[in-house]
Amino acid sequence: MRNKRPRFRLQTTITILVCGVVALALFVTDLLISNEIGQSTEKNQSEKAMNIARMIAHSPLVMEALQQKKDEPAIQKYSNEMVKITNVEFIVVMDMNGIRKSHPSPDKIGQRFVGGDEGPVLHGHENTSVAKGTLGYSLRAFTPVFSDNGKQIGAVAVGISLNKVKQDVRNSKKIIYLAVIFGVIIGVIGAIILAKKIKRSMFGLEPFEIGKLLEERSAMLQSTKEGILAVDQEARITLINNEALRLFEEAGIKENPVGSLVDQYLPQLQLKNVMETGKPRLNLEIDLSGITLFANQLPIFVGNQMVGAITTFRNKTEINKLAEELTGIKLYAEALRAQSHEFVNKLHVVLGLVHLQQYGKLADYIDQISDHLQNEVGYIVNKIKDPALAGFILGKMSYAREMGADLSFSVEEILPESSLPEITHELITIIGNLTDNALESLSDQENKKVFIHFDYYDHELLIEVADTGPGIDKAIVEQVFLKGFSTKGIDRGIGLSLVKSSIEKLNGQIELSTETGKGTRFTVTLPYY
Repeated sequence: MRNKRPRFRLQTTITILVCGVVALALFVTDLLISNEIGQSTEKNQSEKAMNIARMIAHSPLVMEALQQKKDEPAIQKYSNEMVKITNVEFIVVMDMNGIRKSHPSPDKIGQRFVGGDEGPVLHGHENTSVAKGTLGYSLRAFTPVFSDNGKQIGAVAVGISLNKVKQDVRNSKKIIYLAVIFGVIIGVIGAIILAKKIKRSMFGLEPFEIGKLLEERSAMLQSTKEGILAVDQEARITLINNEALRLFEEAGIKENPVGSLVDQYLPQLQLKNVMETGKPRLNLEIDLSGITLFANQLPIFVGNQMVGAITTFRNKTEINKLAEELTGIKLYAEALRAQSHEFVNKLHVVLGLVHLQQYGKLADYIDQISDHLQNEVGYIVNKIKDPALAGFILGKMSYAREMGADLSFSVEEILPESSLPEITHELITIIGNLTDNALESLSDQENKKVFIHFDYYDHELLIEVADTGPGIDKAIVEQVFLKGFSTKGIDRGIGLSLVKSSIEKLNGQIELSTETGKGTRFTVTLPYY
């Protein structure tokens, strides 16, 4: 079923939405805010009245007059002056019997206070109330008057007309209504301008079409196994996918960086170099709090203008692990191929003796092979309890014979099978690469011998691999473990780098001793459980 086209244009929709929101805001304001304003205004007026009452109550004139130290008419004069200054409805000073000592109407002086709400103040308690008196309904604040020795000698009542309070509330509401109406006008104008600008920037696409494109792009970015981080022209991070966040969390960086300057969040990336030069930077190694990342950085162009840059990266450890797995498979395959080749050669000899009907020599040859095989295999199998490691060493011995070299293996104590399968894999990587390097060094030597020795004691394994090759130049001894360093040509220099990586992974150590013309010895010590 085809999607129906929207009934209104984007501009119309936005305008209706803005007007509706503002109208709703006006309605909610009238229901909620107006009531709040009324309460707030009444509270403010109550506080004002109470503050005036306290000021009158602490007046020396009032205190002295109530104690008959001054003439009582002075209270009336003082109260009338304060009424004019503070713009309140009335100020009434009364004695402990509730008899007025001041009042806006002089004829009310000497009469009892009217309203019935003065009871608490005559017992020493401040209070506010709304009551009807001789001047009509008013908001009243009461406070007691105390003498210098702390004895209550009277009270003060300050009143503000409720009509004035209501007028203040109406004035406050008018300000809100004017602000809302002004907001509606501005909102409508802004909605029209915004809708036109959005329409121009959307390349004619409808919002739902843009949303679909965004969802598809986000799904693709989040599903990739490479970390992705993009920045804008100001080098501010605009996009980061889940894989990148995962890698950053491993490095101890947990906050989401979107919106941050990349140089402040990750100065190690140095993305500004790409933006300044406009040239990509490929195959970078970036150290991030102990985690090494392989990264590629490229500028982003829209038309002929650079609008940002993007970097993709993966954890070097994960890449190395893949390389090591592939290397381990290669070492296994080489060992099996050598054994297979040696076995085929022996079959050819057996077949030739059969054709020549040299059955006596055939029997001697088979006995010789059997004895040698039993001695070699029996010794290794009895000493090395890990079948994979034992089979690998046997394969290397066959490979050495195929290369025309003599590989001898010895072990002091029985080596038990490790409880951790990954240790066997790392040992095969270490022994395989050291042995291959030793055999390769013998290619031009007359005396072609390789020695492999194991010594196991108290969960520590010693491995020695020695050869009778030409040795290593002292000038390059410190560089042999560097990745890519080799004296044998391009695309070499991986084996010893993998050896060092495996030893570090097992928390072991490696030592190299060499003598020109006499050979090289690698000594590896590592924990073995």
